[in-house]
Amino acid sequence: MMHDILIKNGLIYDGSGGDAYHADVAVTDGIITAVGDAAAGKANRKIDADGAIVTPAWVDIHTHYDGQVTWDTDMNPSASHGVGTIVMGNCGVGFAPVAPDGQQALIELMEGVEDIPGTALYEGMPWGAWQTYPEYLDFLSGREYALNISSLVAHGAVRNYVMGERGRTNEAATEGDLAQMGDIVEEALRAGAVGFSTSRILGHRSIQGEPVPGTFANDAEVMVIAQALKRAGKGLFQIIPSSTLGPGRPEFSEHTSLEQEIDLISRVSKQSGRPATFTLFQIDDWSDKWREAIDRVKAGNADGAQVFPQVGSRPTGLVLSMQTYHNWMLKPSYQKLKSLPANERIKAMQNPDIKNAILREENDITGVPVGSMEFGICHAELNMANTFILKSDSTYEPRQEESVAALAGSTNQTPEAWLYDYLTEDENNMVIVFFTNYSDYNLDAVREMQMDDATVTGLSDAGAHVSLIFDAVNPTYQLSYWTRDRSRGATLPLAHVIHRATRKNAELFGFTDRGLIKPGMKADINVIDYPNLRLGDLRIAKDLPAGGIRILQDAKGYVATLINGVPTRLDDVDTGARPGRLIRS
Repeated sequence: MMHDILIKNGLIYDGSGGDAYHADVAVTDGIITAVGDAAAGKANRKIDADGAIVTPAWVDIHTHYDGQVTWDTDMNPSASHGVGTIVMGNCGVGFAPVAPDGQQALIELMEGVEDIPGTALYEGMPWGAWQTYPEYLDFLSGREYALNISSLVAHGAVRNYVMGERGRTNEAATEGDLAQMGDIVEEALRAGAVGFSTSRILGHRSIQGEPVPGTFANDAEVMVIAQALKRAGKGLFQIIPSSTLGPGRPEFSEHTSLEQEIDLISRVSKQSGRPATFTLFQIDDWSDKWREAIDRVKAGNADGAQVFPQVGSRPTGLVLSMQTYHNWMLKPSYQKLKSLPANERIKAMQNPDIKNAILREENDITGVPVGSMEFGICHAELNMANTFILKSDSTYEPRQEESVAALAGSTNQTPEAWLYDYLTEDENNMVIVFFTNYSDYNLDAVREMQMDDATVTGLSDAGAHVSLIFDAVNPTYQLSYWTRDRSRGATLPLAHVIHRATRKNAELFGFTDRGLIKPGMKADINVIDYPNLRLGDLRIAKDLPAGGIRILQDAKGYVATLINGVPTRLDDVDTGARPGRLIRS
């Protein structure tokens, strides 16, 4: 038999979580046609996988490429990290449906919540090409990508479309509003949305400081969505609970505890008959809450719910540098320098008089939107004991003595003065401020979350927070660090990590034709030089529309990535092929 591609002599981790085995894999017409002895025969192309592992391409279930997919086909950073399928539209923010004059509200929401430059969204997106959610999917279905894409319909867009400005206040939806929202969500699901997303967390705000519209949704509104899911008979419910990062706020939610929120999510799942997932972290003030949350989820699932807490694989942290964000951006003395070329600005800031002025001045917030990242970072009390130097090879599991607070103490400086000197020493210097999953200076809690079968792996936020967080590299990080490089505690089994990144996520979203190395499955495949797999160099790229910047970090060690049977990357280089397509539910 003549195959299109034959992957020879690889060690197969098939995505099921079972033991690895050596075998050949044959691909024809975008489908895996044979594995093992049945893969014998000739092929138009052979890929030598001797010494490499062969896995399904990763399924990333938490991304925010909703704008980028309208102007970009490369789909980086995800495409360079072996991702085969992404789910966008998370956290209740998206761009459909949109009224003819409604794009500004959606852009300001996405910019505030996900730190995607508004100018890039204004200039890069073809506004007017769609209004309804089915029209948005139809637009995307005519495009080609380096990986496969899918989309959740977002509560913020639906509420804004139905209620306008009322949807951005704490005004309850009317019966008419609820009926229209339910119809829109059902229509979106039937057209191909893979689920519905919402956010109830107070910290998610537009650039103008307005909370995400779903923040105000009462239980009745949430249950209307559950009924839409039930009528459609497909789709997943994704939510960020109001109490994800601490106690809920009763003025914005009926619930003030994570337990109450989990009970609501379980009720949505049971009444809709559909699975649900929610964001779960370990945080300082709630160091054991995540365990209690998982136990409550298991109790609900035993009673008929299908709820899966979504956990990350490393701490979530905010990156500070002189090229992106830092905590002196609103100081008057800095404002006088910000328009200078980077090298001149850095040199001026090294002047002791300017340094002293910047460190003692109050922020000038004139004209600064209260929901902007500049406002938030410059007014935040940064935890210097959880702030660390960031390098390309950082493990994300540093010791306490490596913190900025400890380093400053050893030089008899204040942490802020030490940080100032470090960041102004070189424009490429970066630090990271951890705010979740790093309460005890180790990742033991993350490992425990990852080992629990009740959870799923996600939270990469790929496509979002482009100049502040870059956890889109998680697929490579969790493979290289968690299964091979960790020295401060136990590692994770390689087959376990691969299963969670492939078949488990695919099954959660109903992608039954991918996530396994098995005949009949889509040929979304990674061939990985596992002993040498690593993260590449950190860099600042100015490649977004309107000159927007983002932090990128490539990967080293992907021998090949196949999407729908077509090599999109060979030896970590983009082949230029764009076989990825929109996946409808």
